[in-house]
Amino acid sequence: MSGDTRVVAWWSQAIMIGAIVGAVLLPLGALGHRLGVWSFGTGFVFLAAGAFLSVIVVLGGIAALIAALRTGREADRPFLYVGLLVGGAIVVLMLAQIATARSVPPIHNISTDTADPPSFDVATGLRGADSNPVDYDAAKLAPLQQAAYPRVKPIISDRTAAESFERALNVLNGMGLEVVNADQAAGRLEAVATSFWFGFKDDLVVRVRSRGTGSVVDLHSVSRVGQSDLGINAKRIEEFIDRFNAA
Repeated sequence: MSGDTRVVAWWSQAIMIGAIVGAVLLPLGALGHRLGVWSFGTGFVFLAAGAFLSVIVVLGGIAALIAALRTGREADRPFLYVGLLVGGAIVVLMLAQIATARSVPPIHNISTDTADPPSFDVATGLRGADSNPVDYDAAKLAPLQQAAYPRVKPIISDRTAAESFERALNVLNGMGLEVVNADQAAGRLEAVATSFWFGFKDDLVVRVRSRGTGSVVDLHSVSRVGQSDLGINAKRIEEFIDRFNAA
């Protein structure tokens, strides 16, 4: 790392360029999948490559910055600062995602009624051949779900079934979900949620049944791809419950 300290060294430029490339790979992989250019597996390869490159950038950038400070290479510092800032932000983002994944069970199938989950109708025809099954394995999933998401329970309402159906439909629309089935006679509503970056789709079914003079509302949300949903399906159901029960 010798030479003219007034000239920007190749290694400091490489650190900054590496950070920028890493930052581009993350949204590129996600948007490519969303637009149908490649599979979600390929998109994750882009994501992993961007994360790995960012780790290299941070480690190399720290060593290079120390050397630049010791040798008085002021011209290199802005490049290294930018590289460390961008690369560090990506690493922090990835670590946050990993922490989220570790904090929830690796499941993607959530139901308020674990004994008799609401069944899908229209949504089954929208799911591809490689999609996750929609069947709820109560023996495997219920203990994990109930321990991690105790708020995911049936909604017991004083509203009639017809009133609850209309309320549920309004809630789905208010959450920005794509309603694909509204069968009041069957007491079934189905909707699709699409993630912002990757365009991952989760299917949600709402079942409304009479209970005395009131009604009971159950939900079942399943991701089409992936093993862990990072808690998204449970959060969606919890948001629905909060909105439904709001005055």
